[in-house]
Amino acid sequence: MTEPIISFKNFSFQYRSLSEPTLKDINLDIFPGEKILIAGPSGSGKSTLAHCINGLIPFTYTGTISGEYQLKGKRPDELSIFEISRTVGTILQDQDGQFIGLSVGEDVAFAYENECMPTSDMKARVESALGVVDMLPYMEHSPHDLSGGQKQRVSLAGVLSMDVDVLLFDEPLANLDPASGKHAMELMEELHQQHKQTMIIIEHRVEDVLEQPIDRIIVMSEGRIAAVGTPDELLASSVMHEHGLREPLYISALKYAGVRFQAEDHPSKLTELSRRADVQEKLRTWLDDGDRGMNIETAAPLVSMKQVRFSYDGEEDVIQGLSLDIGQGERIALLGNNGAGKSTLSHLLTGIVKPSAGEIYFRDERINKWSIRRRGKHIGYVMQNPNHMITQQMIKDEIALGLRMKGLPTDVVQEKVEETLRICGLYGYRDWPITALSYGQKKRVTIASILAMEPELMILDEPTAGQDYKHYTEFMDFIVDLADRGMSFLFITHDMHLALEYTDRAFVLHDGACIAQGETSNVLTNVAAIQQANLKETSLGVLAREAAIDAPEAFVRRFIQHERKGRRS
Repeated sequence: MTEPIISFKNFSFQYRSLSEPTLKDINLDIFPGEKILIAGPSGSGKSTLAHCINGLIPFTYTGTISGEYQLKGKRPDELSIFEISRTVGTILQDQDGQFIGLSVGEDVAFAYENECMPTSDMKARVESALGVVDMLPYMEHSPHDLSGGQKQRVSLAGVLSMDVDVLLFDEPLANLDPASGKHAMELMEELHQQHKQTMIIIEHRVEDVLEQPIDRIIVMSEGRIAAVGTPDELLASSVMHEHGLREPLYISALKYAGVRFQAEDHPSKLTELSRRADVQEKLRTWLDDGDRGMNIETAAPLVSMKQVRFSYDGEEDVIQGLSLDIGQGERIALLGNNGAGKSTLSHLLTGIVKPSAGEIYFRDERINKWSIRRRGKHIGYVMQNPNHMITQQMIKDEIALGLRMKGLPTDVVQEKVEETLRICGLYGYRDWPITALSYGQKKRVTIASILAMEPELMILDEPTAGQDYKHYTEFMDFIVDLADRGMSFLFITHDMHLALEYTDRAFVLHDGACIAQGETSNVLTNVAAIQQANLKETSLGVLAREAAIDAPEAFVRRFIQHERKGRRS
């Protein structure tokens, strides 16, 4: 029998600064060539388990270890961190923290330089690694100038250059648009098939990971392994839902419709399951039981853009005659691939750039010439990358900064900061330094810092990136409450789940022009617009089409109704 490459036996770990173990009684064997998904909510221990696998525990993070962990038959304390890194290569969630070189080529060459490899050999190896991940044309570029998907491919090339036995991915999809995420999963599967390396993926976006083959899923909860099984075994159970993970949307829809399936029915294969006659009959019955309309009321416009154009160089328009209304208390999804113009549109609304043509109104008042400061009193903007916004060392100071700049009394600032910390699920971290937070937690800090200012419109750029399902739903349910009280929201997002469940209308941008707009369920079943914008159709739309449902948009609306009713109860 093949010996495991990674083995935990009755393993526990407690950080020096904590009173309770973070990992408890872990028993797990991972075998050479396996492709594993480790999933679980924040605080479940999956990141700590990863730190044990790649040697950060015990070499960087110290604490008390009990039980046994072996890597290729050796305990970590028998190896150096350098020796472990030659076996386990890690691709970080925040790629900016992984880059060392000034150019893409220099970064990938780092491992070879450590081995004192001749320059001629080094260049050939670097070009080969970049060729594998389709990044050879960017060899001279700075890694910090690349898109999220490109950064991840450079990180992957750097690890591939080390010829490791285990590839460990820390939330590889967190910062990627749907098309880049799909490409990343395809690339990882291609590398797995070619090199047969052991591949461990830590990720919240279970549905996206399962679009490619996975051998086993390890579900973690409260520091323990809650379940281990094949995708079919876990999708046929309620394990994911019970432990705060998001099931694939089509699985939830099938269960809502009363479809029963076992592991041997292969629920991981959407197409096979949806073509069964009994499944199609139950889906149609469930659809007929729902209301056909969403009863979306048209709110008075808070912000309007009318035939707005903008060009960076004075020649080519990156925003082309765009018209958009955002109603009082409305939640709108702004969708589109990278480079579609989404960020430019937000910069136009906040005053970072001025339109070259067209008008922008706030409550019927033309604001084209308003300053950024004046607009900031009414329109809040949270950037995609939290590292681009944070200026303070402590969490509570970051959230208090804007309030202090407004000249509010100290007691009022403290009260608002504490209220906002509680709202955003950060109160327990109020005295922490920001450097101690995860990427997703930093994201919540930046959202909290703008939320504390109480704007009338909040523009949120990828608000759920890096958030687990529990914090995602808690935060988004709070957003719904704020919208019900009159605050408006524009979500710049690649998250089709967010758009589907939490927005009233959606706009799809492509090359600076709006190619689709309307009720979200209609937009997300517009296959032509989705393909043109290089987005990704939701699995609900695919299920409806494969099950021969006549009106996929009505099926999606039925799902939204069920989800919203469940949250209200």
